[in-house]
Amino acid sequence: MNKRYRITLLFNANKVYDRQVIEGIGEYLHATQCDWDIFLEEDFRVHLDNIKNWVGDGIIADLDNPEIEEILKEINIPTVGVGGSYENDHDYPDLPYIATDNAQLVNMAFQHLRDKGLENFAFYGLPPSPTSRWAEEREKSFQRIVKEEGYEGFIYRGNETSPLTWQYDMNRLADWLQNLPTPTGIIAVTDSRARHLLQVCDHLNLMVPDKIAVIGIDNEELARYLTRVSLSSVGQGCKKMGYQAAKMLHHILLRKEQQSTEETLPQQVIRHSTVLIPPTQVYERQSTDFQALRDPYVIQAMHFIRHNAIKGIKVDQVLNYVGVSRSNLETRFKEERGHSIHQEIHNSKLKRACNLLRTTELPIAEIASLCGYPSLQYMYSVFKKNFDLTPKDYRRGEEHDTDIE
Repeated sequence: MNKRYRITLLFNANKVYDRQVIEGIGEYLHATQCDWDIFLEEDFRVHLDNIKNWVGDGIIADLDNPEIEEILKEINIPTVGVGGSYENDHDYPDLPYIATDNAQLVNMAFQHLRDKGLENFAFYGLPPSPTSRWAEEREKSFQRIVKEEGYEGFIYRGNETSPLTWQYDMNRLADWLQNLPTPTGIIAVTDSRARHLLQVCDHLNLMVPDKIAVIGIDNEELARYLTRVSLSSVGQGCKKMGYQAAKMLHHILLRKEQQSTEETLPQQVIRHSTVLIPPTQVYERQSTDFQALRDPYVIQAMHFIRHNAIKGIKVDQVLNYVGVSRSNLETRFKEERGHSIHQEIHNSKLKRACNLLRTTELPIAEIASLCGYPSLQYMYSVFKKNFDLTPKDYRRGEEHDTDIE
């Protein structure tokens, strides 16, 4: 008979990152059908002293908190840690460890911005703290990458925000943003910090992504649309981290059961083993939809269209916003974009409809209304003409060429 193991998970289930790691652990249990009893508190940090009295067979723990790492050193229970990667090997915990690759997270964000044609780069981080060493590692990676690539990097940390200091903190962030060259691509250390940038840019009328392009790290599905401009982000591979942590702990438990002493454990499960989990991908949304445009009038027009196309605007409203004649702006549009202002409005509405069909479960009639189409039938005719598909077929993911300039 297989032994039933008692496993505690030391994660803050109120955090998106931790929940995704927990989900990965669950996927391993479901896939292998291993017999584990799981103990999980929503926030174990309020009961740290209780960890020392845990009577169980194994632990998987978030080790980004150094206090937890110190407590676990005193416990003779097989433990696998989960957390951030480090530039210096000596900074890793003296435990089997699954790490998100901070250097690759930042590098993937940087490459995404550079591939868009940006040549100015900045980083919005966090103030130094023992519990946010991962943020310092991401900042160090940014500094190294921009130096190696021959660019100057601008860095701002700010404070840990709170309701009491929010307005002051946002004012200081605004000061920093207004002193950056434009256009600049900013990597935010988390999606939460990225949303600060988007909100302040909105208040300052700094055009996103035309003047400031923003990419976060985490890909928080829950909060990705909490700003007017949807946020691009790098996925961390948290579920894979959880899966690999559970797999590593399971192997250690099985080998411990087979061996009489820890000294006889095979090399692959020694206490210093570390596995780096690479980022998944860049989830590109509006905040980095940057196009290297030269003409300032076209940039202004594009910004206005991007934010107002779904409101049913006409070419005359674009002209009034920019303040130039139709013949002048149409000529500039043809040179920069290769098509008319009217076509740009059409493309913007269509891209929005495609995005909502792919990423939401909204009724198609609701999407037609939200995207400024006069009727559902009209939207169907637009999709037929552009993709030879109905919106319903598009949502089902049927093969089609949907590139929209």
